[in-house]
Amino acid sequence: MDKDKKTYDGVSIFIHWMTALAVLGLFAVGLWMVDLNYYSQWYKPVPHWHKSVGICLALLTIFRLLWKGIAQQPPIEGAAWEVAAAKLAHSLIYILLIGIFVSGYLISTADGRGIEVFNWFTVPSLGELFPNQADIAGEVHYYLAFTLIGLASLHALAALKHHFINKDNTLKKMLGVNK
Repeated sequence: MDKDKKTYDGVSIFIHWMTALAVLGLFAVGLWMVDLNYYSQWYKPVPHWHKSVGICLALLTIFRLLWKGIAQQPPIEGAAWEVAAAKLAHSLIYILLIGIFVSGYLISTADGRGIEVFNWFTVPSLGELFPNQADIAGEVHYYLAFTLIGLASLHALAALKHHFINKDNTLKKMLGVNK
């Protein structure tokens, strides 16, 4: 690995910011859509879009994990405890994302129907794997989503702290700026 690498590559930057937008959008839409009633014009299309974007984000996350394994990354800046905290936070973000993807899948497929992704393809259902699957997975999904938003907020605050207080290149690296 090149220790002198100054910024992330364009693919990593694109994936990072698309993930951030998707997570924020899915969270906001998820909170909104749970209050939709059967008579709302949004009752069917919004959950369809939420599931479709969620599946696309899951695929993007799989690609991102593979990409991280082959793309050179710049070193994490900061004190030893900050580097360890950043690595832990990144790992937790991936774990939360995977938990959200799995719980979302379990909610959506408990009735035996697959998940239609933008009418492009269908993710098949495994059906109800345990009693009250949709309700239990829904609770897990809800709390994992809030935890992810909290951790992502800390992640953003840490980047701003590095930029404005430490005056290092942490934020600039993810913006693709050399100096």
